[in-house]
Amino acid sequence: MKALITGAGGFVGGHLARYLLTQPETTVIGTTYESPQSYPTLASGGHYQQINITDRQSVLDLLEEHQPDHIYHLAAQTFVPTSFEDPWDTLETNIRGQLNFLEGMRLLPESTRILVLGSGEEYGIVSPEDMPLKETQPLRPTSPYSVSKVAQEMLGLQYHLSYGIQTIRVRAFNHTGPGQSKRFVAPAFASQIAAIEARQQEPVVRVGNLEARRDFTDVRDIVRAYHLLMLHGEPGEVYNVGSGTAHSIDELLHALLGLSEADIRVEADAQRMRPVEVPVIVCDPTRLRSTTGWEPAISFEQSMADVLNDWRERISQS
Repeated sequence: MKALITGAGGFVGGHLARYLLTQPETTVIGTTYESPQSYPTLASGGHYQQINITDRQSVLDLLEEHQPDHIYHLAAQTFVPTSFEDPWDTLETNIRGQLNFLEGMRLLPESTRILVLGSGEEYGIVSPEDMPLKETQPLRPTSPYSVSKVAQEMLGLQYHLSYGIQTIRVRAFNHTGPGQSKRFVAPAFASQIAAIEARQQEPVVRVGNLEARRDFTDVRDIVRAYHLLMLHGEPGEVYNVGSGTAHSIDELLHALLGLSEADIRVEADAQRMRPVEVPVIVCDPTRLRSTTGWEPAISFEQSMADVLNDWRERISQS
């Protein structure tokens, strides 16, 4: 089995590469946006090369050279606030990159599969009565990022219907774990706590909206779900990937604070508020579970402990 991971230098890509390298007779090829030497945490044992996914010929050459069996297309602009600051960059990167790989797959064997990575953000404006979100829920995106993900997903469906491309579409909900950028909520809090413990920051954690509730899953469980769907998923189908349980941001914050002995104050920061904030988002993962037998194996509490310990180690080495 030859697996190609785009965005292998990223948070999810790195965890996916490490997981796939534990699978029998699996070769991992990974792409990075910058030189592979710029990513010291790349999973050892993979083969990596730099590529710009928005360059069509580069993508075609990559696919012709490696002829992968499975393509995990993770490379994207993934940070929602950035998509508001520069909408076109997010749309171009995510949509053009997806399109280049789908076009290239028309030249590959029919058995080749591609994971089309969508997001729970696609559901957008929802009400408590809609919970938990099923795959049949209408999509009402509230950010340029979520619009780009809807487009990626629909391109995947169109290429399946038009050309028979084996696309497995997923809508991944919030995931976290060791190695995540502090642009995201759990590491944003954990990095501040670790800095406070190391006396590198005043004893204040600055926060945004603490009332929002989200479906958090450990990234190590997420990548296992991706692999199972590539093996057992129905081409053209879409699958929610998440725990099915919502945790508030306040709960997340206090789980992290409870792991520290430091005396820490919490202060609101207006700059951490989103232009549009949906109060509660939680998925119905029934289709994923019935198709693959997947269940999350890592608890929310363990994820929080691992995120905080990851940032303690980073701060100690800085």
